[in-house]
Amino acid sequence: MSTPPNDTCLSLHDAARLLSPAAAHATEVALAQAIEHGELRANVKRWATEQWEGRQLPGNINRLETWIERSDLDAWAARRTA
Repeated sequence: MSTPPNDTCLSLHDAARLLSPAAAHATEVALAQAIEHGELRANVKRWATEQWEGRQLPGNINRLETWIERSDLDAWAARRTA
């Protein structure tokens, strides 16, 4: 696993666990979809199909090495609940 670009970034996996610990995979999928649709900014790393680890996310996004700024995550979460 790579290190975050700065101390205000979360991996997609950690962001999902922060938002919904009981439904982390479903939240990972929602975050990946938001990234794919341009609703959430992220520094994305994608898996090659033969490298896939665990359950697949939209766009082959690597949940452990895709980084989301905490402020972007908070803004996205606020828009979802509004």
